Amino acid sequence: QVQLVESGGGLVQPGGSLRLSCAASGFASDYYVIGWFRQAPGKEREGVSCIKNSDGSTEYADAVKGRFTISRDNATKMVHLQMNTLKPEDTAVYVCAARRGVVRTLEARLYEHWGQGTQVTVSS
Repeated sequence: QVQLVESGGGLVQPGGSLRLSCAASGFASDYYVIGWFRQAPGKEREGVSCIKNSDGSTEYADAVKGRFTISRDNATKMVHLQMNTLKPEDTAVYVCAARRGVVRTLEARLYEHWGQGTQVTVSS
């Protein structure tokens, strides 16, 4: 049974940094993709970034390119999202998700497993 548990959210000032982590477990094989999504009040869920576990290849939404970095630690089965130069518009609940296979995508509907989410608030 796949389980995803996020941690690392909080309150940060504009321009600051946060590191989110997703503890992933229960996969039957090494072929899966972990994605980070976010949803702000009154807005639709949007894909932020994803990483393919088998080769570490990544993908980013245009809104976060150059500011966010996704990485994985295969030894600990953790996926991290380093968020730098945060802006108020990054405020949202951030959720990690997983899908089987090797195709990277930021389409939420294609992910099969979801964590509970962690709140990120960027405000002065």
